[in-house]
Amino acid sequence: MRATAGREARKNGAVPIPPHSPAVGRTLLRDDVYTRLRDAIIDGTLEPGEQLRDVELAAWLGVSRTPVREALLRLARGGLVVARPGRSTVVSSLDLRALREARDVVAAMHQLAVRQAVPLLTDADLDAMRDAARRFAAAVETGDVDAAIAADDDLHGVPVEVAGNRAVVAVLEQFTPVLRRAERLRFAAPDAQGSLGRHDELVRLCAARDADGAAAVAAGLWSSLPDAD
Repeated sequence: MRATAGREARKNGAVPIPPHSPAVGRTLLRDDVYTRLRDAIIDGTLEPGEQLRDVELAAWLGVSRTPVREALLRLARGGLVVARPGRSTVVSSLDLRALREARDVVAAMHQLAVRQAVPLLTDADLDAMRDAARRFAAAVETGDVDAAIAADDDLHGVPVEVAGNRAVVAVLEQFTPVLRRAERLRFAAPDAQGSLGRHDELVRLCAARDADGAAAVAAGLWSSLPDAD
């Protein structure tokens, strides 16, 4: 239904805003505007090459044009849109070089976060990682890619939060969205089961306080993402 509506909107020269998407309050934070637009690009609601008009986007979200423009600038820094000053802003096409660069950076950030977090992880933190790993396994088993991504985010998010490195968080927020299509390719593929063992190994090494070993596994999980071609 959404894809059909999107095609019809495009025929009329309009941005394919989902017709039944709930409006958000006018007190919406900038981060929420950014998240909504980012997710619309990642899930394909807004396709590569789509022209983004801040007036239409602001009407969809129920906010002024200012937070929309700020969100578009953030998306441009992360490589999800291309801003052409004085002309237009469009959803960027996937660029393999940009994907590989983002993948290397994200892998390095998770490696650093895990190395810093391992000595600080509590039993509750480890239990949270185990729970996320179980939810990830269940999602892969049923082919629920969205749930798999959410569980994967939760698992890797524990050491990132525990490490408390604000620079790492900022870099991950900027570059992780670029990798979402590659994650979807991995988790929808028949060999997605391969991530299960690496998740278990990551948690085991964290519990054993093997910071270097756990950091290497974390980096490997991200650096082995497939090319989204």
